[in-house]
Amino acid sequence: MKKERMLEYARLITKMGINVQKDQDVVIKAYFDQPEFVMMLVEECYKLGARKVRVEWMYMPLEKIDIEMQSLEALSEVTDWEVEKLKHNVKTLPAMIYVISEDPDGLCDVDQKKYASARAARTAVIKPYRDSMEDKYQWCIAAVPGVEWARKVFPGVSDEEAVEKLWESILYCSRVDGNAQENWNEHNKNLKERYSYLNSLELRELHYTASNGTDLTVGLIDIGRFLGGCEKTLGGVVYNPNIPSEEIFTSPMKGKAEGVVYSSMPFSYNGRLMENFGFRFENGKAVEVLTDNEDDRAVLTDMINMDENSAYLGECALIPYDSPIRNSEIIFYNTLFDENAACHLALGSGFNGCLEGFENMTFDQCCEKGINSAFIHEDFMIGTPDLNIDGKTKDGKTVAIFRNGGWAF
Repeated sequence: MKKERMLEYARLITKMGINVQKDQDVVIKAYFDQPEFVMMLVEECYKLGARKVRVEWMYMPLEKIDIEMQSLEALSEVTDWEVEKLKHNVKTLPAMIYVISEDPDGLCDVDQKKYASARAARTAVIKPYRDSMEDKYQWCIAAVPGVEWARKVFPGVSDEEAVEKLWESILYCSRVDGNAQENWNEHNKNLKERYSYLNSLELRELHYTASNGTDLTVGLIDIGRFLGGCEKTLGGVVYNPNIPSEEIFTSPMKGKAEGVVYSSMPFSYNGRLMENFGFRFENGKAVEVLTDNEDDRAVLTDMINMDENSAYLGECALIPYDSPIRNSEIIFYNTLFDENAACHLALGSGFNGCLEGFENMTFDQCCEKGINSAFIHEDFMIGTPDLNIDGKTKDGKTVAIFRNGGWAF
């Protein structure tokens, strides 16, 4: 990939993504197969006025060894120095960049129950610190092509060709053609027009139906709102948390979901790819995993039992089936991209920002209004070419939202 295009992408992430503020600290989390691109990000952050940039490197093969070789107790531990780092982040509110490039199958054969138990134990300690930072700092998730990931997406070609093809696909889906920042300004404007219309309807329910068996009704919060594209911190800093992003989303009412929903694309969780599954909901809770694969059933059951709220919905996201990512005709085997190819739901935590007036509420008050709080937030895709979604307004009227996989307005 030409350096000029990589630089344009790095500038997009640092300016439109996290929108680095003068004298702000930045933390970049990345896999250490990406030194060249991470160096570009670091330099661009400093050019925008960052006070200090800290890079935290990750390496999935080492993570796999830790899972296999450490005891459950050791794997579950959050050390004192990790807690101090969390406290430091709460105090300083650094902007966060997450550069993903991992192998979709990198952890597929580890002990999933052990891994899930360790994650639950660690999250119980970490989550309160993250909750206290909610809506106060900028963050952005973006991707660059790792070799193993590129092989998965483009099998049968050389590693070099696969990586180049994945670079092109990532940049296309991230609108890095021409002036990337202008492209995103226009994109955010279009998304705002869509979600503003949805908010004007004052919806109280969404009803999903498709020929694959999906028939799910989800309740919405009376002071809830749809969002999309750029977001704003409580301090007024505008940023784009996901690059790419095609979704318009809201957080539904905890405890208000009835029916069955089926996945439409591969779902990656804990380094394992799963397909052809669904969930049955009662009283808002996923009470049954629907799949013929017993191993997948066990993993998904552990996931929704991560804590007492992991089986409830945290997000309803609307993306037309003819989105740019879908039109690329590529399955990325990566949630950041595949979730933006089709409508999706998320199990676990919702977003406080989806409430009108959330800035004047405490975290607990947002939960009392219906926002779910859980150890996980896991997106799975449900969009199909024949997906229909009807909305019910507060006056009881039915409004067409989606018809045959696309917007009905």
